[in-house]
Amino acid sequence: MNSPLESWRKTLYIIWASQFIAMMGMSLVVPFLPFYIRSLGVSDSAEVAQWSGLVFAGPFLPAFFLTPVWGYLGDRYGRKMMTVRAIFGLALSQVLIGIAPNVETLFFFRMVQGAISGFLASALALVSANTPREKSGYAIGLLQTATSSGNVIGPLVGGSLADAFGYRPIFFIVGGLCTIAGLFVMQFVKETVTVSDDHKPKHTLASNYKYAIHSKPIRIALAIILLSQVAVFLVQPIFALFVDSLASTDKYLATMAGAIFSITGLFTVISAPWWGKRNDAKSYKKNLSFAIFGAGIAFGLQGAVTDIYQLAFVRAALGFCIGGMLPTLYSYVNKNSSLERRGGIMGIASSMNILANLVGAPFGGFLGAQFGFRAVFFLTGGILTSTVFFVRRHFTDVRTEETEEVQPPNIVAVTSQEDVT
Repeated sequence: MNSPLESWRKTLYIIWASQFIAMMGMSLVVPFLPFYIRSLGVSDSAEVAQWSGLVFAGPFLPAFFLTPVWGYLGDRYGRKMMTVRAIFGLALSQVLIGIAPNVETLFFFRMVQGAISGFLASALALVSANTPREKSGYAIGLLQTATSSGNVIGPLVGGSLADAFGYRPIFFIVGGLCTIAGLFVMQFVKETVTVSDDHKPKHTLASNYKYAIHSKPIRIALAIILLSQVAVFLVQPIFALFVDSLASTDKYLATMAGAIFSITGLFTVISAPWWGKRNDAKSYKKNLSFAIFGAGIAFGLQGAVTDIYQLAFVRAALGFCIGGMLPTLYSYVNKNSSLERRGGIMGIASSMNILANLVGAPFGGFLGAQFGFRAVFFLTGGILTSTVFFVRRHFTDVRTEETEEVQPPNIVAVTSQEDVT
């Protein structure tokens, strides 16, 4: 029989591979999504920017409300079940997006994607719940490399395929890749059943929110996730259009956008395990401050670049810093959550990231249309550098031995079905 250590590592590596496949598939479409919107009949550049913001944000309105629900259901009925449900939901939504006849239908199908998927949050909860607390920084950092590795390969391949075959076939390819990943999880992941799953009381969605709000470390981490990621997502819908404005030719435009996306992902892959090990051994506060400050400077510099080569260099620096942001915050939340609630609390943390996208992407598209693309980069840099002051003032390092498996004071565990909201 495998030892517990071997069991959690096996789960981690299998989920890593599945997440890599899913994220590579999803990131295939990122570089050309604004161009796909153009192909659906939106020709005015300002309208393309605004629709890009809405389409990017589309999945995140339903996901904001449903991700904590999926996390709660995972804690109660099985995190593997929620992971499998999410990956097949993602596959279905991509096929629907590929048959969208106009931009309004595209926006609707993106919302369907947000409602029925949520794979990253489910996979994160599964890994978090089955990983020893003292190894959680390493595990979450490694899991981040699956996302980043997919983001390295996906945009470059997706841009090339789009230039060669058009946009619609890519969505069907993504649906196929996600289906493969789902089958992989079903076949090879064995969820560990812990003592707490059998004998501790089951908690409700409402009590999970009370737990998060009353725990100061978690509450502060959620605020930092929201603030920092709003800034990051401002850039998402206008980035491909910014590359378009720097390019001297329209030839292979999707390929160029994909290559620039890939550079950031590559350096995130390189840096995320390094950040994860530092988080397990050193101060979360110092690591997080350095990562956010560096990302802020990198975003500001992007607004000043004048050619593709300068942009590529700055995006590499950005990738290194991004590798130390969300993994650090998720690891911190994980270490401050009791085991029986971990899926639900990680779902709430993921929902803050989702809310950030919901707010940041449409606002970034609006700002890009009204004030130009460079202004969005400068604003992002300013928000992130300001966030460092919030981190330095309010964020508190908590040693692992201080984060006991107990509820915060004044929290009453609500277990009746009627109290679920």
